[in-house]
Amino acid sequence: MRSLSVTLGVAVWMASVCVPVASQPQAAQPTSSSPAAPGVWNKSTADHSKFKELQGPFASGSEVTKACLSCHTEAGKQVMGTRHWTWEYTNPDTGQTLGKKTMLNSFCIGDRSNEAFCQSCHIGYGWKDSKFDFHDETKVDCLACHNTGGYKKPPGMAGEVPTTRMERPDLPAGSGQFLDPVDLANVAQHVSRTRSANCGTCHYNGGGGDGVKHGDLDSSLNKAEKSLDVHMAAKDKGGAGFTCSTCHQSDGHQLAGSRISMTASDPHGPIMRGDTVHAGRNAATCQSCHGDKPHKQPALAVGLLNNHTSKLACQSCHIPAFARGGVSTKMAWDWSAAGKLTSEGKPIQTKDEHGHVVYDSRKGAFTLGQNVVPEYLWFNGQVRYTTQDMKIDPAQVLKINEFLGSPDDPKARIWPVKRFHSTQPYDTVNRQLLVPHTATPDDSAFWFNFDWDKALQAGATATGQPYSGQHGFVKSEMLWPITHMVAPAKDAVACASCHSASDKSRLGTLPGVYLPGRDHNPWLDRLGWLAVGGALLGVLVHATARLVTRRRNTGAH
Repeated sequence: MRSLSVTLGVAVWMASVCVPVASQPQAAQPTSSSPAAPGVWNKSTADHSKFKELQGPFASGSEVTKACLSCHTEAGKQVMGTRHWTWEYTNPDTGQTLGKKTMLNSFCIGDRSNEAFCQSCHIGYGWKDSKFDFHDETKVDCLACHNTGGYKKPPGMAGEVPTTRMERPDLPAGSGQFLDPVDLANVAQHVSRTRSANCGTCHYNGGGGDGVKHGDLDSSLNKAEKSLDVHMAAKDKGGAGFTCSTCHQSDGHQLAGSRISMTASDPHGPIMRGDTVHAGRNAATCQSCHGDKPHKQPALAVGLLNNHTSKLACQSCHIPAFARGGVSTKMAWDWSAAGKLTSEGKPIQTKDEHGHVVYDSRKGAFTLGQNVVPEYLWFNGQVRYTTQDMKIDPAQVLKINEFLGSPDDPKARIWPVKRFHSTQPYDTVNRQLLVPHTATPDDSAFWFNFDWDKALQAGATATGQPYSGQHGFVKSEMLWPITHMVAPAKDAVACASCHSASDKSRLGTLPGVYLPGRDHNPWLDRLGWLAVGGALLGVLVHATARLVTRRRNTGAH
């Protein structure tokens, strides 16, 4: 006989199948993807192509910024107060100094000593070493976020853009590969509000390529189908037509939402425009639009479904898998395999049957994934990071970051995550992680000399950390929250995907939640079957009474 828990699981599934997502908030105005149509997309009152200050020519990006600041007088100061500019942040929960400037990861590992390469994703010009002036407004790059095309910051130029034809600076001299100049005047004359493509230039391509890091952020979102993301799909495709800034709203260039300062639970109603009651709330959560009781249909299951929000993040049900847009994401990276060369001393690159690189002499071996089912864990929004000055235990899998939370924490919810595995260098004597110098074409860069000792010594010098001269490789893992690629309601995770035996349930043996279909209690099962037996007995007695009464009435007639 089936237990009562299985029976209840089936009942829950039947009551909640095909539950629609709550109504979406008003979408932002669509943006223009072509600089040939200035001002059309948002009915702007200003045509930048007519501004005298933007006619050019411009010899550098900083000259464009000076022209922008002649009208937008406070924009530079606002930008310089953001984490997009400082790449630094003090975690109020742990006191740790975080941000791209100093944080480590399991992908390209660290920024310092590699600034000229990595800072192509900084919203500034000229950050090539520790001497960069963070107080110079003219170094702010307005075009990185506001261009509508024709603008690209190549790696190796410390965030600058080429204004004349030049050899690629990220390759050794004499490579024969060149960069064409950017027409800064034309780009400046056709600026707009930010587009998803602007944000994606960096946020899609972190870690060395499209979709590499996050798993739920890649270029497929620029032209998303509704099946991929109901928010970012264009309206003519049945989506809401969102851009990134629709949710990640800006106030004085301060953007809502951050991977290193997250909101795991937001048990409130929707945020109303102009309402100060919810001041300080994160405008980039699901609840800020949908509220904490988002389900409206079907009527019989509304209460049951809305009760799930006290335990589950919305993303756990409404993002069935990540990397669903046809772009692979990296699931594992083995740095210890890097450095293999041909008999002629040339680097090697190997691709799989789909054309994806799975081995590169510069970086090592990779494991890729598409349509990946997330892992699930309790998360309260607090994250603890391993920093370079910490002692590590190489006998254990090192947690580069750790999501905190437990079933007893009222702020915690069950969240979907991408768990990324890596093998990365560390100092075997000092027992500390190391940042290799990799990307700048010089004698100490690993990508060009394949000498780990030189690369690690240069990285240690740049980061101000000791290096004993002896290194090994430690296994590590890093978690990435899954919060984009929201599927249509009909494609939400089926109840039976969790309400089933632990070896088949998405939640596996995750503690702290009672799942009918996965869990059972002997006494509850007995009481349940007694209730079922009582109900059947009641039906039988009722039917018998009806038959007896009917016969008596027939005889009397």
